[in-house]
Parts: sequence; structure tokens; C-alpha cells
Amino acid sequence: MATLVFFATNVLPGDFVAQKIAANNPQGEGGREAVEAQIQKIKEQLGIDDPVPVRYVKYLGSLLRGDFGTSYQTGESALSDFRKGIPYTLQLSLMAFLVSLLTSIPIGIISAIRQDSYIDYGLRFLAILFVAAPNFWVATMLLLWVVNGIDIGPLTIGWEVPLTEHPLLWENPGDSLRLFVIPAVAGGLASGAGVMRLLRSQMLEVLRQDYIRTAWAKGASERVIIIRHALKNALIPVLTIIGLTMATLLSGNVVFEYLFNIPGVGYRILNAIYRRDVPVVQSFVVIIATFIVFLNLAIDVLYGVIDPRIRLS
Repeated sequence: MATLVFFATNVLPGDFVAQKIAANNPQGEGGREAVEAQIQKIKEQLGIDDPVPVRYVKYLGSLLRGDFGTSYQTGESALSDFRKGIPYTLQLSLMAFLVSLLTSIPIGIISAIRQDSYIDYGLRFLAILFVAAPNFWVATMLLLWVVNGIDIGPLTIGWEVPLTEHPLLWENPGDSLRLFVIPAVAGGLASGAGVMRLLRSQMLEVLRQDYIRTAWAKGASERVIIIRHALKNALIPVLTIIGLTMATLLSGNVVFEYLFNIPGVGYRILNAIYRRDVPVVQSFVVIIATFIVFLNLAIDVLYGVIDPRIRLS
């Protein structure tokens, strides 16, 4: 991943040095030779005057030492922006994930146990609708809905509040929830629809098993059969989708944070890309990719917790 990130960021059109020279000297005063001399001087100051293979070896060596480099723009550690933005991203991701679970799991269960009823048809229609609608489209529609003056009571949107005044949940719960609820609902509904459809199909498959019929024959209550027997076994493949949903929410926050002006990791990484601040982009992507890898590992471990047969195998 580090290799892919390094070479991808080094083939992006334009670079930080060219943008800085263009901003400071838009008329190209002093002629071409003077501009090239300025570019070479800045590259030497930033340590990017070496050939790409040499920079790649140095980059890997720095990563092994835990050094993610220095931001071209601020001169601070490349992780500085990440540390500032991660609380906002985690809060938004967890809120969207909570919306996803609270909608997908109950709806999936209800749709399965009321198969081919009007309730099932309606819930399946909504699930297909949100699966078909990309999360950035849902977020855009909600934003336009707000902009067009629909009364949403006490809710607020990010660009109504200065970036430096965005409250976090533990700082000001009320204002924070009002600020984050719209993007959280947009992300949660879009991601939860896929979980709901898979859970429904898995529940239907499990409910046809012999041990479920035996439980019905013994007079067990519907609640015990659904929760204790059916749901637990249906969750095995659903866990994989839930993990991928969490990863998708983390990456999808780039869209939500930019649209709703929330200063999280996604908002900051977009700004870093626009500025061609390569060390910041590299550090953000490597850390997020590492998180997704370990998230998938945690899901694999959970398989054994839920199903003892996997532990035995």
C-alpha cells in the first residue's frame, strides 16, 4: 500500500512547488531561468530534488522509523492535520454506522419473518432505492433540501458554523448532534440498505433449516427462535458486509465532510490534494488503509466468537 501510494502521488499532474511559484510569481518575472532556479531551490529545501527511486527508498526508510514526513504547506508533521481531523471523522463514522445498524438489522429481520407481505415489499423497495442511490447523491439531495429552505427545526449544517467552532460530542453534545445528524443519516441509510438485503436473504435461508422447525415444534416463542437461533447463525456472512460498511463510511466521509464543511480527515485530505501536499496525502492514505486491514482481521476473529464451529476448525 505504501508503494502504491508513493508512486500514485508522484504521478499526479502539477506539484506543490509549481503551485507555490505560480502563486508568488504569477507573471514569471526574471525569466524562465530565474523561475527554474527558484523551483530547484524550493525542492532542495523540501528534500524532493532527488530522483523518484531515491525518494522512494528514503520514504520507506522513514516509514519504518515511524516518520511520515513534513507537510510542505505548514512545515509541521504530516500527521498533524490527521490528529486534528480524526475526532470529527470518527464521530461522523460512528454515528452513520449506528444509523446503519439501527435501520438495517431490525428491517432485515422484519422483512424476513414477514416474507412476501406488503411490509416486506415496502421495505425491500426502500432498500433497493437506497442501494441504487449513491451516498454522495443522497447527501447532495439532503443538502439541497436544506438550502431550499425546508424547515428542519433545530438542525444545522456545517457551512453555517465556522470550522474552528465545530463542536465535538464530548464538548457540546446538543450542538454537535445537530451538526452531524444530517450527514450521519445520509451515510447510514445508504450503507445500511445493503446490510438489510443480505440479512434478509440469510435469515430466510436459516429459517428453513430443520433445527428451526424443531424449535417451532417444541413450542419455543417467536422471539427466542428469531433472536437466539436464527439471527445468530444468519450474522456470519453479514459481519463481513458490516465490516466493509464501516470501511466504506470512513472513505465516504470525504464526500460528506466536504459537502457539509466538517473539518475531518476527508475534508483535510481533499485540501491536501488540491495543494499537492504529498506527505500529508501519503500519511492519510497509509493510515486509513492500515485501519481497514486490521478491521478485516477483527471481523475474521469475530467469526469464531459467534460460531463455535469455526473455532473448532
